[in-house]
Amino acid sequence: MTKKERAERAVEILKELYPEAICSLNASNPFELLVAVRLSAQCTDARVNIVTPALFARYKTLEDYANADVKEVEKYIHSCGFYKNKAESIVGMAQKILSDFGGEVPDNIDDLITLPGVGRKTANLIVGDVYGKEAIVVDTHCIRITNRIGLVAEKDPKKIEFALKKIIPADEGSDFCHRIVLFGRDVCSARKPLCSECIMNEICKQVGVK
Repeated sequence: MTKKERAERAVEILKELYPEAICSLNASNPFELLVAVRLSAQCTDARVNIVTPALFARYKTLEDYANADVKEVEKYIHSCGFYKNKAESIVGMAQKILSDFGGEVPDNIDDLITLPGVGRKTANLIVGDVYGKEAIVVDTHCIRITNRIGLVAEKDPKKIEFALKKIIPADEGSDFCHRIVLFGRDVCSARKPLCSECIMNEICKQVGVK
């Protein structure tokens, strides 16, 4: 089985297991999603979803964020961790989107990564979820699982992103990554993968990995 065949089978298996591939972060517009993803760095999505309702109620427009007092933003997001850097990034993102991108969240990775606090993982999620373009979101689940099932033999996120783009169908990448997060939480965890009951066994190269 080639890597491409293995990847296509992994896509099929995950579709069967998780028919609805959705982002677990709650947001009602592109900038809110950008904020939520920024907050999720080294924080659980569940915690972010607890924090964001009050934040989004306080700051309703891009201008609200751009003019916000960073110290006040810190208070809303304190429990997400690294709140000082995240608050500064959120205000900075809003300001740059207004000044450089006409108030629209950019629709491409090159522009998105110019925003404060935005890396390729965040940029890919926005490009895929908001704009429906080809995207591979490389988080810890993606790194771990794609290595385990033999799609990549690499730990560098950017290299994994480009390697997966060669073998995952372009219109499946974003959903594949959302499904891999769910699969990583439910079955293929870092410390104790449930290999004995895993439906990936037919293609996994490390069945029984500890």
